[in-house]
Amino acid sequence: MHMETRYLDVLSDATDPQVSCYITAPLYALQQLKCQIINNMSSLVMSDYEELVSNVVSIECSDREKKIPFPICIAIPFTAHYRGNYRDIMVKVCDVNFQSSYLNPISLEGMKGSYKGNCAAVKVYKLGIFSVVSCLKKESFTVTKKGLTLKSNMDSRISLNYPPGIFSSPVLVQLKIQPVDPSLVAYLKTQQDTSYSVLSTSPLIHVQHPSTHPFQKPVTVFLPCSPHSDKKNLGSEIDHKRTASATTNRITPSYFNWTKSMSIRKSGKNACESLKLLGFRSRDSGWFGLDDVVVRTIPNGLISFELYEHLERFIVLHLSSVVDNSHLVTFVKSLEEAMLSTTACIVLSHQKDNPHRIAILVVPSKDLNQALKNLRLEGFGGPPEPSRHFQVREGEQLLLRFTGNIFASSNGKDYGKDYKLIFHLQRKPRLKLQIKEVDEFGNYSCPHYKGTIVVYKVPKEKIIPNLDQSLTLYENHELPICKLPLRLPKHKKLINRPQSTKRISTDPLEALWDNLLHWLAEELSEEQEHAESLSSSLPLRRSTVQLIKLKNPDDLTEQIHEFLCFWKKSLPTSTDKLRLLARHLRKIGRSDLAEALKFKWENKVFTEPQQWFDMAAE
Repeated sequence: MHMETRYLDVLSDATDPQVSCYITAPLYALQQLKCQIINNMSSLVMSDYEELVSNVVSIECSDREKKIPFPICIAIPFTAHYRGNYRDIMVKVCDVNFQSSYLNPISLEGMKGSYKGNCAAVKVYKLGIFSVVSCLKKESFTVTKKGLTLKSNMDSRISLNYPPGIFSSPVLVQLKIQPVDPSLVAYLKTQQDTSYSVLSTSPLIHVQHPSTHPFQKPVTVFLPCSPHSDKKNLGSEIDHKRTASATTNRITPSYFNWTKSMSIRKSGKNACESLKLLGFRSRDSGWFGLDDVVVRTIPNGLISFELYEHLERFIVLHLSSVVDNSHLVTFVKSLEEAMLSTTACIVLSHQKDNPHRIAILVVPSKDLNQALKNLRLEGFGGPPEPSRHFQVREGEQLLLRFTGNIFASSNGKDYGKDYKLIFHLQRKPRLKLQIKEVDEFGNYSCPHYKGTIVVYKVPKEKIIPNLDQSLTLYENHELPICKLPLRLPKHKKLINRPQSTKRISTDPLEALWDNLLHWLAEELSEEQEHAESLSSSLPLRRSTVQLIKLKNPDDLTEQIHEFLCFWKKSLPTSTDKLRLLARHLRKIGRSDLAEALKFKWENKVFTEPQQWFDMAAE
């Protein structure tokens, strides 16, 4: 008798258990099954043109000698924000070596107990690592000796005509279609001068034939390829919502107006206009131009050409003039990379009633405003601003390294670790951490503790496929993709001292100098190279510089402050210190601080005066 059991697991950043899957099997088999959510391995599960829409779940038998009565039914909860005409929801199964296969769900809906969301249910004959993915829809056809006209169900304008006798025995053909948004083409043209002549493209076609069956006759291919990048020419079959969303994800805001005007602009007929076919074969080192294939224009915005050999992928470019193949190959590689990438940023937000609790999110640029609104509703808010925007692919890992005088913990105990976020377009990845200062006496010249989160992108080939590993061991040799400034307010300390021990400066000019040097040290500590440049520029002994660095190894602000104080004390009283210091600031490229320093001195402007006077009083 078969029974259905719900399996729960607790994620590292969550307090409540989460449903990993539902399994229907005999009771004795259910008692032997162990289910675990292993989202930290999702980078190794994802392939190109796939998007993760569920947890990654490992299912194994706790007693290897027990035999599971296959098939058993496994249902995995998922949330897909988009499905579309060109994409399918599939269950991906990987073994311990991450060799994968795909299962068509027998069901995508239905209630499971109190759970009312979608579940992808499949019958399985082996255990492994399961996930639900949104991937390009695959159409399969069998071409017999009599030939076949293969017309796509996804887009009726796309067809392949196999003539009789093309193969000596029946052959299975698999077809996938990736639409190309015109705005993406327009954006890439702004990045590459050599691709300006690209007017538009056909969809990117993925086709798979057995390599053991060469073509005996040519295959005639029909594709849509409008002469101009006007969205209305894409036809009703194109999924406007998806392509618009994908493009918005991938294009930086400064080009929105430009691409809009490009799509409306009409160019006249040009005698030099041409159509060029480019193909991809992995054994031929990727993309190349097919100069011997003639691409013809036929009515209704379609094109046709004959293929004499198998290509794994191909695309047709509509050009306004003749362009060298090497430039076209570069353009198509960039186009394919752009279709696989998303423009995103990292958002760091503090909990309003507890600044020691932070949330860190990787957010697609188009969703930034909504993400900030959702954070405010959850009780998070305030500075800093989101990071600069960067390109990231599905399943790529971002390593977060805490530096300076602030470190973090996911459980409130183990501080000082690195953390990672794995980007998934439809999963909204986030971290919730607790932060605190490394040294409570550090940053004493500031009203807050200061640190930085340095973010690195981890190359996929550097990820170690170890199921027991909770964090990628990665020694960075690349530049960071962004940095997030981090601040924590200090605890107010009430210290009662005898009146006789209080030191009060009676010289207002000395008090102003002290104030300005503190301000200057804080400004210069924002960049490490400025501190190094200043220590080299000021006429300080090497031993003095080394002593100051040893004294304050983790506090850059205090290092700079002591450099300035030593320098000031070493000068004769009659020296025009203001003019000399301004010259050093200009020398290290900080003319802005030189002007601000002059203004503050001449106008006797104290920066946060209460803070500095209180410090002097202590």
